[in-house]
Amino acid sequence: MRERWGEPSRRQRWGGREDLMGETNASEGVLPALRRDEMPLTVISEGDVLVGRLDMSGHGRVQGRFDGHITCPGELSIGSKAVVRADIQAQELTVAGAVIGDVVVRGRLKIEATGRLEGDAHVGSLLVAEGGVHFGLLHVYPGGVPDVAPAVVGDGRSPRVASRSRPLAGSVDRVKKMWGEIF
Repeated sequence: MRERWGEPSRRQRWGGREDLMGETNASEGVLPALRRDEMPLTVISEGDVLVGRLDMSGHGRVQGRFDGHITCPGELSIGSKAVVRADIQAQELTVAGAVIGDVVVRGRLKIEATGRLEGDAHVGSLLVAEGGVHFGLLHVYPGGVPDVAPAVVGDGRSPRVASRSRPLAGSVDRVKKMWGEIF
């Protein structure tokens, strides 16, 4: 892109850094793989509200409120006062606040004493502190979460276990018939 005469260049406008945002597309992937200690940190502070899709390029902390979908290739921490209504994919996840949505965690899911997870979870390992709460289906894969499990997140519907029993209405009718024969 050519600069107009008399206007500062991109490098000059951004203090010596190039503006690459116009040239990147989040759907094509994130930054090249970095060592864990080199990964950037994304923070949603207490009092902040964010709605939409968040594709992080490193570690993350949510202290405020988030609605949507989160993808985090590093460690994601949900603070004790945070409220997250989202499907989450992460390498590691620590929940100290409220999460409503399905999660896929390739490594460890840790639910702190103040944490609450309402949704299905596909995890490599699980640690729940006394007082921590999980409502939903739990799938633990000690050998690693299979590639099929992440497709469950984000489709808007959680898979449910099919009941092997007959429908409830049929059972009620059978009980009424049985009691009718007795009396």
